[in-house]
Amino acid sequence: MLIAEPVPFTYEQHWGLQTQPFENVPDPRFYVPSVKHEEARQRILYGIQARKGAVMLTGEIGSGKTLLSRALILNLARAKYDVALLANPSLPEKQFLGEILYQFGLPVGGSKAMQLRRLNEHLLSNASQGLDTVLVIDEAQTILEDRIFDEVRLLMNYQMNNRFLLTLVLLGQPELRERIAGIPQLMQRIAVRYHLERFDVVETQTYIQGRLAAAGCARRLFTVEAVEAIYRHTGGVCRLINALCDLCLLSGAHGNVDHIDRPLVLRVAASH
Repeated sequence: MLIAEPVPFTYEQHWGLQTQPFENVPDPRFYVPSVKHEEARQRILYGIQARKGAVMLTGEIGSGKTLLSRALILNLARAKYDVALLANPSLPEKQFLGEILYQFGLPVGGSKAMQLRRLNEHLLSNASQGLDTVLVIDEAQTILEDRIFDEVRLLMNYQMNNRFLLTLVLLGQPELRERIAGIPQLMQRIAVRYHLERFDVVETQTYIQGRLAAAGCARRLFTVEAVEAIYRHTGGVCRLINALCDLCLLSGAHGNVDHIDRPLVLRVAASH
């Protein structure tokens, strides 16, 4: 006798949601323009638009750097910008340059000199077509060796008389600042920098409501007291807020409640 596989329980219908609002993936639809994130986004965007050469965004684990960068990249006009994203830069030195070429859609292989020439030709071709070239390196603190950072710095030597041919965007955890500070030649090249701080309780409320709205729910599902409990438990870290809110919605749907209150949050947090 065959036993039917159980249908997985989802809470979207109970709460009137179109999708789950607190998934910990960098989906640009769920970018919430908080004051801190918007300040960071505007600084990075300024560095790109003004061709400043290099910009750096740092923040704690789970602070929303990657989501912010994906939202920013998505809104850079393809008719104006050629953007490459290096999401996993923890590569050996011999593979690092090749990965950059690959992300720009260029052939990989040959000597280092040939690869650098190929990249230079691509940058010049973009400039002649009115395209700005942007290289985004996420999790840049995982770059294996400092001499790879020096290779990255040398990419900014691709210039015309009046402009950089490449804008470098470095994203990383706080230790990235420490590593860059130990490389003065690179540190001096970073024209724009910003560090994302954790949310306060008001920003936590705005963030939660913004994610819910993006998922199709306009009403407040979390009471003020519930949000305060979420803030205290997560410390205002986006990734932790997402995880706790997701479980609260699941538990609330199982309990057939119509809102998330403080006792529910505390109960879920205690078992999480």
